[in-house]
Amino acid sequence: MTTPQTSLEPKLLQLAKDGPRVVAIGGGHGLAQALEAALSYASHVTAVVTVGDDGGSSGRLTSAMEIPPPGDIRKCLLALSPEPTVFRELFGYRFESTDVEGHSLGNLMLAALTELLGDDFEAAVRVASGLLGTVGQVVPVARHSLHLQAVIDGRLVDGQAAITKTRGSLSQMRLVPDDEPANPHAIDAVQSADQILIGPGSLFTSVIAALAVPGMSEALQTAPGHVVFIANLVTQDGETLGMTCSQHLEALRRVGGVDVTGTVVVHRGDIHVEPPLDHVRVDRAEMAAMGWEVVEADLVDPRADWPQHDPIRLGQILARLKN
Repeated sequence: MTTPQTSLEPKLLQLAKDGPRVVAIGGGHGLAQALEAALSYASHVTAVVTVGDDGGSSGRLTSAMEIPPPGDIRKCLLALSPEPTVFRELFGYRFESTDVEGHSLGNLMLAALTELLGDDFEAAVRVASGLLGTVGQVVPVARHSLHLQAVIDGRLVDGQAAITKTRGSLSQMRLVPDDEPANPHAIDAVQSADQILIGPGSLFTSVIAALAVPGMSEALQTAPGHVVFIANLVTQDGETLGMTCSQHLEALRRVGGVDVTGTVVVHRGDIHVEPPLDHVRVDRAEMAAMGWEVVEADLVDPRADWPQHDPIRLGQILARLKN
């Protein structure tokens, strides 16, 4: 007799045996979407995650315990884990009251594991990955947290949270300290990948913040894998207001120091958002002149309340680019 599946029994994830090795770089919800897409066709998946977040639960834990911000790491672990399971429910739980209000339990568990393992954050991530049964690896882009600063319209803006809220032209991104090297495991993941996904996500405070870590741009520029830039669906107030897709790519080179070309995956179709936000405008001729191939498809998740990528649709497009 077959035992019926309960609501907390895991649905297994299985990678493709003949798929490419995929590494995805960035942070936040956008990186999680890219990882979910990669799970549909890859043989191996690695997330290389920014460590510059200073807002919310992550910011509180980073400043109090001197650990890398756990929030984006937690999102990636959840994206790569089967659901539903008890540990997944725990890692995704967020407190709404008392002195832990606003904290994600997953963030607190990563912080606790770090202390238990002798202040080794990477070891904590590996243990959490085992508890969750993740498929693939999650690697902090650097072994210590980094503080972000940006020059916007000629003035210095301090901190990731402040940068995301400041309108204007961002001309420079600074990491403090500026000599913290990229995690060797992140470098190895990029160098050994068949496909390298950049984005989607906050262009400056997630994507470029990861690529600007010393050693990352050099690793990307010498990597043999196919580079794929997944364009955001809409502009972001405070970071990319009014920027076209080619201007996103130019920012990768100018601010992030990444001088590569590859394929840009962009959305085809209407997206309606309230001004001053707008859909990221696709200027094919400009991108082609920069050396990028452009692939267009309907990528919006029809179930979402806010424009976001549908991992299934995105995965179908990325799978075609694997060779």
